[in-house]
This record gives sequence, C-alpha cells and structure tokens, in this order.
Amino acid sequence: MKTYVLKTEQAIPISLDMAWDFFSSPLNLAKITPNDMKFVVTSDYTAETKMYAGMIITYKISPLLGIKMDWMTEITHVSDKQYFVDEQRFGPYALWHHQHHFKEIKGGVMMNDILHYAIPYGPIGRLSNSIFVGDKVKQIFAYREKAIEKLFGVYKV
Repeated sequence: MKTYVLKTEQAIPISLDMAWDFFSSPLNLAKITPNDMKFVVTSDYTAETKMYAGMIITYKISPLLGIKMDWMTEITHVSDKQYFVDEQRFGPYALWHHQHHFKEIKGGVMMNDILHYAIPYGPIGRLSNSIFVGDKVKQIFAYREKAIEKLFGVYKV
C-alpha cells in the first residue's frame, strides 16, 4: 500500500488559546471545509465539548461526485495547546493519520499539519490518487488556508 504525505504550514494572527479553542472543536471543521463536500458532523457534541484522546467523531461527507459517505475518526493523541492527532476508523481511505501542531510565534500562532494517507484498492487506488484524489486533498487544504485567513485575517510580521 502506497502512503502519501502532505505537509502544510500557516501562520495565523490569533493567540494560542484562541487557535486551540477553534481547531480542537470538531464543530468548527465544517467552517474550513469546502462547501461541495457537504461536510456535517453527526456526533452529538456541543461547542463546549472538549477534545480528549479516545474521542470518536462521526461525519457525513461527499468527497467525490456528490456521493455521500460516512466517516469516523478517533482523536488518538492530545497535548493541550501543542498538538492533536486524528485517525480514520471508518471512511474512504485505507489510512488517514492527521497531525495538527500549534506553536506560539510573534504576533500569532504557527499551525503545522502533517497528513499521511493511503487509498485502498492497490494499483487502482494509486492511479486514483495520481488522477484526482491527491489533487482533491491539496485543494481541501488550500481552501482551508483561505477560509482561515477569512476567519482570522492574514498574518503579518
């Protein structure tokens, strides 16, 4: 099984507390996900729900061609205001391991994401990734970067 890696980095002009509160809430993920994915958190969480290791989050998504799918992730690691990791337990990928890292910098927060993912179905999955899945994943993270800038502003040193 071929594993792909995507790394992103974004400086955000907000406090570490504000960044952690926003990004560690599953309910905010829909705010930074492209509308065409029809992303909906189906877990019974509220804005007050705090992230913890072992937390299961369920979603409905339409990643390709409007086809609705169920997705389940588990928060496997959490270090308060430093990082958290979500891993797919059920969904469209053979592997999904997504690290979210936060570091206070002058005038804001540096957010780093490290995503390891794999597509099922062997050679067909590898072909799918080269034709459209890899680009779709990159588009989702590019959209997310712009959405974060709209929500919090553009970082300026």
